[in-house]
Amino acid sequence: MVRVRVLVVDDHRIFAESLAAALAAEPDVEVSAAGSGPAALRCLERAAGEGRRFDVLLVDADLGGHVPGARPAVPVQESNEEGLVDGISLVAGVRSAHPGVRTVVLAERDDPRRAALALQAGACGWVAKDCSLSRLLNVIRGVLRDETHLPPALLTGVLRELTAARRHRTESERLVESLTPREREVLRCMVAGLGRKAVAERLFLSPHTVRTHMQNVLGKLGVHSTLAAVALARRAGVGPADLEPTTRLPPEQPNTA
Repeated sequence: MVRVRVLVVDDHRIFAESLAAALAAEPDVEVSAAGSGPAALRCLERAAGEGRRFDVLLVDADLGGHVPGARPAVPVQESNEEGLVDGISLVAGVRSAHPGVRTVVLAERDDPRRAALALQAGACGWVAKDCSLSRLLNVIRGVLRDETHLPPALLTGVLRELTAARRHRTESERLVESLTPREREVLRCMVAGLGRKAVAERLFLSPHTVRTHMQNVLGKLGVHSTLAAVALARRAGVGPADLEPTTRLPPEQPNTA
């Protein structure tokens, strides 16, 4: 019998214990549980290192801080890290680090915007926490067949959100394309969280020159803050600069067009 390995990620111990125990009663399902995003990532890494990768991740949409309590029947891995990983951020992280793992978001309420964000982050489904066990098992087995599962009542709202997001992404991409190569590199440094001095050191420029480039980036993108520029860059698919040592770029030629 082919067993499905499921990892439940929820900081509410009673819910995590109950769901894990219910799923573990199925003859073809093997279940573990984690009480936080960092703990879930450690579980995934450890399982991958042992050659026993998880197939499906069930993630609480409202994943937050650790809630202490009695040890459950299915041990919940605790996190010692400060700082929290919310459910949708965890979905994105798992998609990047463990692309073979399917993720399903468990939510207490229907929310088209957050469901759309979850799908964009890489989730394969959005399911109500109070759904029946048979429904949840159908979703788990469905996502393993590359199906996407959403409650019918959410479909229209999610499609509307995804359409709007695509429109915003297209506009953001157009604005980013207006930047010079040097300005794009400065923007990528901003996405990486580097300040003016760090950008200057990385790109072998003076702080004054970096300040000018940053002002030009904000002006061309039509925003008034670094945070807004970073948000727009991410919508356009711009990733952070590689923080490894870089080589000196040649100076830009003046635009005579």
